[in-house]
Amino acid sequence: MIRPRTFVAKDGRKVTLRSVRWEDLEDLLDFINSLVEEDADILRSERVSRREEAEWLGKRLACIDAGELIDVVAEVEGKVVANSEVNKRGGPMSHIGDVGIGIRSGYRRISIGTELMKTLIDESRKAGLKTLVLSHFGTNRTARQLYKKMGFRDAGKIPKGIYKNGKYIDLARMVLEL
Repeated sequence: MIRPRTFVAKDGRKVTLRSVRWEDLEDLLDFINSLVEEDADILRSERVSRREEAEWLGKRLACIDAGELIDVVAEVEGKVVANSEVNKRGGPMSHIGDVGIGIRSGYRRISIGTELMKTLIDESRKAGLKTLVLSHFGTNRTARQLYKKMGFRDAGKIPKGIYKNGKYIDLARMVLEL
């Protein structure tokens, strides 16, 4: 479990970073569907049902309990506005974690992403990981800027690695050695 931490965002709002919990189900459902409706740079393009989100959250909580996943949410005024994760790989790649992060519209560029990434990096080190890997839409300059600021470096791209809304987009890969 992540020890809860509170900070003040650039816009003055109080943000709490903490572990995800079952009680976040409705917020997480609203969060993911807001990203889908916005057509954010995520792989999902269809709304999620409550049943699908409950199944996803149940599996996620089990993976956290098993030590396979680090998950950190950002909460503002009692609502989850961002979710982030490090999925630990297994076997001979058990020293590597795959990073994912999503932030709701209206909460970007106010330091939430930076603080989530700092927390994921710190928790990954505590968990004994040595390398973090992430993939992002090659067109997402905001995300790329954050990742570079956090020390990630380019590790290549997969041309036309994403097909969304009738368009091909490069899938960019970045890596951070801890």
